[in-house]
Amino acid sequence: MGNFQKLSLALVGLIIGGSLVACDDGRASAQDAAKQLASAMTALDVGSVAFEGKDSAAANEQLKEVFQALDPAKPAVETGELTLEKDTATVPLNYSWKIGSGEWKYTASAELKKSGGKWLTVWKPALLAPELAEGEVIGAGAQSPQRADILGAGDAKLVTYRPVVNVGIDKPKLGSADPAASATKLAQLVGVDPAAYTQQVQAAGPAAFVTAITLRQDGRTITDEQIAQIPGASSIADLLPLAPTRTFARALLGTAAEANAEQIEKSGGTLKAGDTTGTGGLQQQYDAQLRGTDGIQVYAEKAGLSADEKQALPNKGRRILFQADMKPGTPVKTTLDPRLQQLAEDVLAEVGPASAIVALRPSSGAVLAAASGPGSNGYNAALLGQYAPGSTFKMVDSLAMIRNGLTPDSKVECTPTLTVDGRTFKNAEGYPESSLGSVTLRDAFAHSCNTAFIAARDTVSQAQLESAATSLGVAVEAPGLGAAAFLGSVPGEAEGTEHAASMIGQGKVLLSPLAAAVMAGSVAKGSPVSPVLVLNAEANSGTAAPEGSGTPTADGTSSSSSTAPAPAKAAEKPVTAAEAAALADMMRAVVTSGHAGFLASVPGEPVGAKTGTAEFGNENPPKTHAWIVAVHGDLAVAVFVEEGGLGATTSGPLLKNFLVAAG
Repeated sequence: MGNFQKLSLALVGLIIGGSLVACDDGRASAQDAAKQLASAMTALDVGSVAFEGKDSAAANEQLKEVFQALDPAKPAVETGELTLEKDTATVPLNYSWKIGSGEWKYTASAELKKSGGKWLTVWKPALLAPELAEGEVIGAGAQSPQRADILGAGDAKLVTYRPVVNVGIDKPKLGSADPAASATKLAQLVGVDPAAYTQQVQAAGPAAFVTAITLRQDGRTITDEQIAQIPGASSIADLLPLAPTRTFARALLGTAAEANAEQIEKSGGTLKAGDTTGTGGLQQQYDAQLRGTDGIQVYAEKAGLSADEKQALPNKGRRILFQADMKPGTPVKTTLDPRLQQLAEDVLAEVGPASAIVALRPSSGAVLAAASGPGSNGYNAALLGQYAPGSTFKMVDSLAMIRNGLTPDSKVECTPTLTVDGRTFKNAEGYPESSLGSVTLRDAFAHSCNTAFIAARDTVSQAQLESAATSLGVAVEAPGLGAAAFLGSVPGEAEGTEHAASMIGQGKVLLSPLAAAVMAGSVAKGSPVSPVLVLNAEANSGTAAPEGSGTPTADGTSSSSSTAPAPAKAAEKPVTAAEAAALADMMRAVVTSGHAGFLASVPGEPVGAKTGTAEFGNENPPKTHAWIVAVHGDLAVAVFVEEGGLGATTSGPLLKNFLVAAG
């Protein structure tokens, strides 16, 4: 019985196997051939595909010719549902191309025929694009919108298209003149490197215009007459998105110019030759918003037509396959006040070291000026700098001490020196003897007694310092700013000399000039200031910090990333109006009885201030950062000079000049 069952099962197996073979109509192998075709089309290389009526190499050459205008773009191609009828199969090929910012989708039908047990693809141009005929190729064109403006307060145009002239050698106009001689003369005239420019001119083709320099039309001193005296030299009028001057808020705004090869390569097809793109600052951060979207047109046309032949045909002989409308960019709206920004830059114009002035409106948080001086070498020191704030940080100490029960009239001990764990701290040179001994907290603050504040370390913990700092709007996130910035870092834990150093704004305590202005502004407002710079940041799809924006560290050197801990989300215990009033009282004393008396003559509302000097580096004597912060009505200002001596004597006069002129 067992043997009979085994024989029966074997017969059943043979019958089923025979049925399966009979049901295999070639669909699986046809689908494999279709997927191979789709994969080859995705790579734009059909050299390995077997065709009926077309050599694979010839088909591959024709495919590359058809799509040459779209290079380097490649499609994603997927197969649809295959239809089989005996030895013929048809399958839809679903194409998807990324063309600039647009997506071109279409379906082409592929026909496969079985020959000698192998599926072959029937070659026809319509396999590549809808209704493509023999002899036609794909062409593409793009139209870029004008780059949008960057606006300031009251929609003032900070960056807009302004007239320029491109000065260079127009090689067809050289005639018999020596290209090298003309290039050398022009380079010397406009102030560029003669050797490098001469090499550019000689390497360029015979029909090239080789730009030596682009000059603003307004105020240019090199005339057309001077240029015309050089054989082959010429000037071509143009428009470029520019700030009012070459240096105006450059570190903050960035620049916009024609995309270079590296930018085009990194854009992943977003940028093409001739496009304008942003580099650094807001121009780079909001590049997509400012640039808008190109208008795109993909078309089929007969290959080999001359320009005259195209002109004689309807629509230049083009059959439109895909079109995306151009969308203009959206202006970036900022709170910058053009007058105050220019004033801040003018005040810093002769300062040699890195420097910055930040002015903001405490009531709204609006950043009115964020100037980085020429010594900053193009770095955005105003917003991104990380520097020890020195005695300006005594505003934070004082808030912590007030929260521990002190008032501006409370007595503290100001000694000439104070030793902590073997390290001796002292007051600044020239500290008045009349303010030594038992003095009020107000007096210690006004004359910036280091020893009095360091002595408070036993009653003010490092955690209380961190809390007081966030209460004044620093070392926290700034979600409404809309720009890359550093708002300070105050460690929550420190002991011994490090804790003592924190009490005078040194050690690991770091602020930017923006953070210092926020700290002073929070006193004026009576609650933490949350700074605002870009008003429509939500219009931008990404607000990451500009790539490669290194940040100066406490010793003034530049690093590609910050070692400071991440900021808090927000203050757990915001400064109160009463606490702010006590701090404002002491800031006013800095002007009325302390060493910022030079601010007493500033017209308008009374000025409150705090100076700061912070040692950095390993030199003996050490270099110092010079700081001063002030409030004047609804204006809070921070002035910073990297290697500036004392805050009162170096940054103080700069602040006074700014406040008097600001009005």
